[in-house]
Amino acid sequence: MSRDSQTIPFSNSEVSIFDCEVHLKFRLIEDKELLHDRDRLLEMLLDAFACGEDDYLEPLQIEVNAQEIPETVASPQMRRQLIRLRNSAA
Repeated sequence: MSRDSQTIPFSNSEVSIFDCEVHLKFRLIEDKELLHDRDRLLEMLLDAFACGEDDYLEPLQIEVNAQEIPETVASPQMRRQLIRLRNSAA
């Protein structure tokens, strides 16, 4: 999944780089054929989870962890993007 950073509005708040980990466990009623396309499956699962619990989705476990990391640990591409974001807010 990719996101165009131009669509994210940043105010004068400071932006940083984070390592994020999400562990989701849920039960879902879905077509078996969808399980063969891993990329499409991930997209569909995230969409279903974002829509919330209903008759077809039952959340079992949710864990989220985000920690700020030093910029030097991130890839050069991510550091360049961070610089662009900071410069655009100035």
